[in-house]
Amino acid sequence: MTTLQVNIHAAKSRLSELLREVEAGTDVIVARAGQPVAKIIPWPPAPPERKIGFWDGQIHIYEDDIVGSDPEILAMFEKSAEEDLF
Repeated sequence: MTTLQVNIHAAKSRLSELLREVEAGTDVIVARAGQPVAKIIPWPPAPPERKIGFWDGQIHIYEDDIVGSDPEILAMFEKSAEEDLF
């Protein structure tokens, strides 16, 4: 990738040309007295449009795969709910 550095006056005068350079893949740096102050970059492409229901019918959950609640854990929750915390 090539880099092009221009001063502020040239950037104001040649903005359309510099934008075409950026679209073509050139990095354009705008400088003041030889010191870089800004970089002109291309606008990022829009993300693809999300489709509602894209996974519909493609995921299957079988009853044997579902793990039930652990009675020991449930007992601990019930005990902590009954205790006075304050």
